[in-house]
Amino acid sequence: MNPTRKRRLAIVISVVVAAVVAIGLTVFALQRNMSYLFTPSQVQEGQATQYKSFRLGGMVKAGSIQRAADTLRVSFIVIDADGAMPVEYTGILPDLFRDNQSVIATGRMDGARFIASEVLAKHDENYMPKELKDAMAKAHQNKKIDDTAMKDTPK
Repeated sequence: MNPTRKRRLAIVISVVVAAVVAIGLTVFALQRNMSYLFTPSQVQEGQATQYKSFRLGGMVKAGSIQRAADTLRVSFIVIDADGAMPVEYTGILPDLFRDNQSVIATGRMDGARFIASEVLAKHDENYMPKELKDAMAKAHQNKKIDDTAMKDTPK
């Protein structure tokens, strides 16, 4: 092989190796920054055990909000149709945070308690984040709802 071809081959191999390394680092960085959304029932089923950090979505259980008197620590329970998960958050909560409110909390599990680093509350009665709606629909896809109670009775 002549020296020109050897040099070109070395350059092509170097470019391919650099591209593979760059793609590998990009994929690794994206995986570390992804945050998956789970409902309390999915967390209790063990679907979130492989994730260090994830988002928990559901409704704040009525009467479950407990505020510490001397700190910004707040404890509450996030529920969905089948499960409940205790959540602890230290910080200032959104203005719309209250009982029976849809929330998404980002954080990690500590035993059976979810430690939140961020809490988001929905901004409108009719709005539910698409990820939360999809996750709740998937969790309840096998359940049948009896609509006889919802139908109007003839007068």
